[in-house]
Amino acid sequence: MNKQAISTKEAPAAVGPYSQAIISGDFIFLSGQVPLDPASGKIVSDDIEEQTAQICKNLTAVLASHGLDLSAVVKTTVFITDISQFAKVNAVYKQYFTEPCPARSCVEVAALPLGAGIEIEAVAAAG
Repeated sequence: MNKQAISTKEAPAAVGPYSQAIISGDFIFLSGQVPLDPASGKIVSDDIEEQTAQICKNLTAVLASHGLDLSAVVKTTVFITDISQFAKVNAVYKQYFTEPCPARSCVEVAALPLGAGIEIEAVAAAG
């Protein structure tokens, strides 16, 4: 199996033993992003809309390092600690992901790393 790691300083560094993204075959698998500011390494805000926007910016930065943008994304998985906030997440999400929107799953979870309210992972077409 052929795989290549993608890494950029424009997105938060991995906080564990994983890569920001991996290219394998025709796909890029982007690790889940929590709403960290890449400069400070801290959660941007307690506000779910600001958190969602930061995650989308982080995903954009990882893809941009490989010459792609969010239009290459074919699937996302959203993890959220309070599903009642999902309408707010959708309002921000649709500003970043345009038609045809990627396939998506959403799961409410008890907790996320670093106290984040949301995490998003993605799969993109590599080329």
